[in-house]
This record gives sequence, structure tokens and C-alpha cells, in this order.
Amino acid sequence: MKTTNNTRTGRLLAACSMAAAAWLLPSGAQGAAPDLAPMPEVKPGNAAMIELGKYFFFDRRLSGDWGRSCASCHDPAKGWGDGQALSTGYPSMEYFRNAPTVLNAKYRQRFMWDGRLDGTDAGTLVRDMITETHTMNMDGRLMQERLKQVPEYDALWKKWRNDDINGMRVFNVIGEFIRSLETTNAPFDKFARGDADAISAEAKEGYALFKGKAGCVACHNGPIGSDGKLYKTGVPEHPDVLANPLRTITMLRHYATNGLPNYMSARTDVGAYAITKNPADIGKFQTAQLRDLKYTAPYMHNGVFATLDEVVAFYNRGGGEGSGLKPLNLSAGEQKALVIFLLTLSGDPVVVANPGQPDMQVRTFGKN
Repeated sequence: MKTTNNTRTGRLLAACSMAAAAWLLPSGAQGAAPDLAPMPEVKPGNAAMIELGKYFFFDRRLSGDWGRSCASCHDPAKGWGDGQALSTGYPSMEYFRNAPTVLNAKYRQRFMWDGRLDGTDAGTLVRDMITETHTMNMDGRLMQERLKQVPEYDALWKKWRNDDINGMRVFNVIGEFIRSLETTNAPFDKFARGDADAISAEAKEGYALFKGKAGCVACHNGPIGSDGKLYKTGVPEHPDVLANPLRTITMLRHYATNGLPNYMSARTDVGAYAITKNPADIGKFQTAQLRDLKYTAPYMHNGVFATLDEVVAFYNRGGGEGSGLKPLNLSAGEQKALVIFLLTLSGDPVVVANPGQPDMQVRTFGKN
């Protein structure tokens, strides 16, 4: 079912003018067309770090006001996102982008919608979210002192290393927990490994469209369906970003702290441009992963599309203003088949119960 002829390749290029730069070749397949891949075999991480990281992930004491945890925006019951189009910020703030799932973080090339963080460094991702004013507004020094006052945490820490709880390592511990969260038991993975009956005939039609006429595979490839690159697809602005002053202020502050020239004049989400300052990056965002879409609506960097049907219809029109994409000319039946296929990339719900917050106890000054 792979693209092997000039006609099919031409369709791919027509569907995505940037396809040649976007293709991510599977390991050992030099010159091969891109494709999705089954999820790799799970390789367990550091069990002691993961156990402790789970506690930290759900602990509200890691936010400045003691009111939010990592799970506030990345809820296991909501696909490890928050189920909102635009995420809720730290109290008195509202954020201007969607909170993406943290599932399959270990396979990301970059983190954040604008791609500003290295995907191999989950600890830095955690640090930025915990210390960022818009999200959890915590000072790392205060955080470690709070955690030191929980005897259970001290005991769990000692399972990992024989020293005191300290800030940067706390971030890495949470990062290790996040990296342990993976899609499992997805129908597509069974199909890709040889079980022809794992997905329906309509899903198989959708897969053929995904790799052929629709050309999705040009940018959505590899085990999580993302090449990790940045593109401008012309996604419409979410109206609440400008209608809600709290979101507008958060967006402009993000621009200011990243040194965007003339940031007070900005009235759109400029994406990667705020980071790179390269005008060619205006409106560019990282390719979203396609895993567990069943649980992670709404979609896109600003949650402007509530359903997968809307997402497919958007790309079928050729994206939005300035995208460079071409209309796909998919029939209603083909669009439906494509959506059905995309849902086969979702696995079983990844369920992790909140372990609760062990009580703090007064520590004697000068002692561990």
C-alpha cells in the first residue's frame, strides 16, 4: 500500500507543497516513502523515579498558590489534556493556546506548539511549566522546601538517590513519569504488525487515502504520526484570544518575554516567529501527533476545531489563509473513511489514579 509511482507521489506533493522537506524516513529505509509505524516496544524507565514522579505530577503544592498541579491541565480522564479549546492559566490568567496531551512525550522531537523546547529533555519542559507565570508560577527553591516537608516523599526519593530533594531533579523526576505514558493496544498497531482484521474495511480505505490522495503521511508519519516540524496551515484564530482580555494579555506577555519586536501591535498568534524572529515562521506550528485523538478533542494549537470531521474538512479545503496547501477534493465518504482510520491510532485509555497528597510535617531546622 506504500506510494511507489510518480502519479501517487505527485498527489502527495500537491496535497502538501512542503512534503519533500517534511518527510521523515523510517530507520534503515533510505529513499523510502514516509509511513506511519506501530508503537515501539515499551522500554521501562527508572521505576523509582516514575513512582515518585506520579506523586509530584498530581501534587498541587508544586504551584505557587497551592491550587494547581500538572494534572490540572493534563488530566488522565481527558486524554492527558484538559478538554478545553484554550487552557486555563494560573489564577487571574487565561492561556491563549490549547493544552496538548503529554502521552508519547518520549517520541516527540520538539515540545510546545511553537517547537521551542527539545523533545529529548522532558525535565526542561516540566521546569518551564512549573515556573512559568502563566501556568503554575512556582519558584523552584520554594518548591523543593515544600516537598522536603513530606516524609513519604523523602523516603521515595531515597529509593532513587541518597541526597536531599532538589529542584532540578524534581523536574527530571516528573519528566520521567511523563515519558512512561504511552499509547497501548491501538488497532492500527495490531494491523501494522500483520493482523489484517484489526481494523475495518472503511478504516483500510482511510489508510490508503492517508498515504495517497489525501497526502497526510507527508507530515504525519513515524510511530506517533508527527514529523516534529513546523508548518503554516492557516488555522483560523480562536475568537476568544482577542475577545477575552486575560488571554490577550497572556499572549502579549509571552511575546514580550521572548523578545518579539513590536509585540504590542500583535493581534494574532504568530507561532514560532515569537521564538525565531524569522518572518518566514509567522503562523507556523508543530505537526500534532495523531495518537489517541479519540480522547484529546478539541484539536489544533488553539482548539478551534471541536471534532475530527472539522479537522479533515479544513484540510480538504486546502487549509486556511496563506497555508500553501492545496484542496484534497475528497468526497464526503472519503472524509468519513479518513476519520475512521485516524481513530484506529487510539489505544486503551491510559489510566493513572491520583495517589493523593501525603501530609506535610514540620521539620527540625538544620536536619534532613
